[in-house]
Amino acid sequence: MTTTKDEFTQFEHAGWERVADKYDSVWSSLTRQFIPHLIDDAKVTAGMSVLDVACGPGYLSATAKELGAIPIGIDFSEKMIAIAKEMFPDTPFRQGDAQELPFEDRSFDRVLINFGLLHLSHPEKACAEACRVLKSGGRLGFTVWAGPEQNPGAKIVNDAIEAHANLDVGLPEGPPHYLYGEREECRQVLQESGFDGNSMTYETRSVEWHLASPRYFFEAERDAGVRTAGLLARQAPEKLDAICIAIENGIERYARANEVVLPMAAHVVVVSKN
Repeated sequence: MTTTKDEFTQFEHAGWERVADKYDSVWSSLTRQFIPHLIDDAKVTAGMSVLDVACGPGYLSATAKELGAIPIGIDFSEKMIAIAKEMFPDTPFRQGDAQELPFEDRSFDRVLINFGLLHLSHPEKACAEACRVLKSGGRLGFTVWAGPEQNPGAKIVNDAIEAHANLDVGLPEGPPHYLYGEREECRQVLQESGFDGNSMTYETRSVEWHLASPRYFFEAERDAGVRTAGLLARQAPEKLDAICIAIENGIERYARANEVVLPMAAHVVVVSKN
């Protein structure tokens, strides 16, 4: 496998290797909810070849296969790929770099990326690579988190960190946390990557994430995340406590009976190759 060995890539890779076994129990109840939107907006149908980039445990590949498509998943984390193979043994998965895809030109009908672009040093390279491996008329579809102004759950964490965290803790620089949050910026990047910008659809979808307690989101970020976990791990104890309390207080308003129902939003973007 070839992987771009810059500092951010190394940080992300080490992080996902560390928390891969927690993803299914901690995050999947949220991120899997966007897969039907992505599949529908990209118009995936039976018989199509589908590349699932940054596949994680393989949920999107499994959904595509249920529709009769022919998926293959790729992820830079060896542990994620091992989990995907165990969960979905009838679907092919391989380790590889989204920014240097190990596939021939014009190999796929669809390339889909569910929340993977944020974890890449150069997401525009992944878009260009997706364009390269797509057949003419093929489609790229991806999800990115909506910004705090449209995303109540993200706003709670964002506000707590801005209010209480020391942000200068030496983390490697990566893409914006709310990557491609502006429609026209997103269109421009995709056009420069070789896609037909006029074909782009950009829909903001909201789901409900059911949590066991107001503390759940903080613990998920601290124990099973990568970028935010790296920031939290470098905080002084009193700052970490303040962040935790602020997140819990913000989430309390979404408590219902024995659970928390937290609104979370993402942009679902689909574009066609010329």
